[in-house]
Amino acid sequence: MPSTALILAAGLGTRMRSRLPKALHPIAGRPMVQHLLGAATQVFDRAVVVVGPDMPGLEAAVAPHATVVQAERLGTGHAALQAAGLLDGGDGDVAVLYADNPLITVDTLRRLVAARAQAGLALVAMRPANPGQYGRVITNAAGDVERIVEWADATEAEREVGLCNAGVVCAPASELFALLRQVRADNAKGEYYLTDIVALAVAAGRRVVAVESPEAELRGINSRAELAGAEAEAQQAMRAAAMAGGATLIQPESVVLSWDTALGQDVTIGPNVVFGPGVTVEDGVEIRAFSHLEGCVVKSGAVIGPFARLRPGTLVGEAAHVGNFVELKAAVLGRGAKANHLSYLGDATIGAGANIGAGTITCNYDGVNKHRTVIGAGAFIGSDSALVAPVTIGDRALVAAGSVVVEDVPADAMAIARGRQVNKPGRGFKGKPAR
Repeated sequence: MPSTALILAAGLGTRMRSRLPKALHPIAGRPMVQHLLGAATQVFDRAVVVVGPDMPGLEAAVAPHATVVQAERLGTGHAALQAAGLLDGGDGDVAVLYADNPLITVDTLRRLVAARAQAGLALVAMRPANPGQYGRVITNAAGDVERIVEWADATEAEREVGLCNAGVVCAPASELFALLRQVRADNAKGEYYLTDIVALAVAAGRRVVAVESPEAELRGINSRAELAGAEAEAQQAMRAAAMAGGATLIQPESVVLSWDTALGQDVTIGPNVVFGPGVTVEDGVEIRAFSHLEGCVVKSGAVIGPFARLRPGTLVGEAAHVGNFVELKAAVLGRGAKANHLSYLGDATIGAGANIGAGTITCNYDGVNKHRTVIGAGAFIGSDSALVAPVTIGDRALVAAGSVVVEDVPADAMAIARGRQVNKPGRGFKGKPAR
């Protein structure tokens, strides 16, 4: 039977003080629930997500995975039970996971499944530096789980136990839902707690085992501060992976990566560089300080920045240069082409070896539609030129500085498109001379 990751994502995130469902708050540029789905779908055959009512954005974010709605938020046990109609009656394993616990790793999930194969039910536990008010996992001499005791109900001796419950459980579908139907809401909150199935399983004579994992990957995220902590953990792990893969981060703690940032070998990244989602950087690229990249590809040997911005749809060719205060959007900069200063190149194709002078603008938007500018190989665009799209500048053409180009320029031609200079004698400035 297929195994299933059942992800509980109906939480509103009240402590977040946000209109956005908690599961959609991003870590490293990716919603929490998508982080969890990315790991879970490497281990389980399918995923089902429990959402709250009126969460179309969340349903869209988890598509094409199946969703079920928890109309009333009556606790984690109640949330998991909403999937009974889809999953009950099968023998495949079901692991109940939490969208606000997004950093759990593929390794931990695989160990959870392997442990479940040796027992009736398996859970994930941790040994946090500060156990605080976590529920304690009480084991017997053989190491099997006897019960989970909540901190408020624990004796002093039980509170000294360092092994804490992370809430994740795995069991055969038929057993899981049979246990969930026995859970009662006889607690201070009047909620149905998923963790109550552990005591019920033990009472029924089923063996329960715990898989231990680091606290960093099991942290719950219920507030903006906890979200920031998870972001810091994720960034630290991604920076370490980037450097292990052959990239140099001159000031690692200042570099912000995205979940899918792909860096080649011998890439050098200066301080305060930010990567949004969808960036691929090939071997031997230098990205200088304070640059921002998103949704772009940088080919080998290119130099970016400092203070450059590469927006989605941009391709920077091999050995090309993008300099300070240059912005590219949906632009292709050919091999060896240069745009070194203070330019905006939007919806543009720029040929190999072309030189773009300081202050050049591709005027791509007419107030209604976007239009494309094509600049040929080896063309030279003089400083402070405005290219009004749609327009084509031919190979090896030269556009004189200060031109406003509204018509195509043939290959090998020079275009001068500016008002003629007129000098008026005696009409200079009449103000008081500077002292």
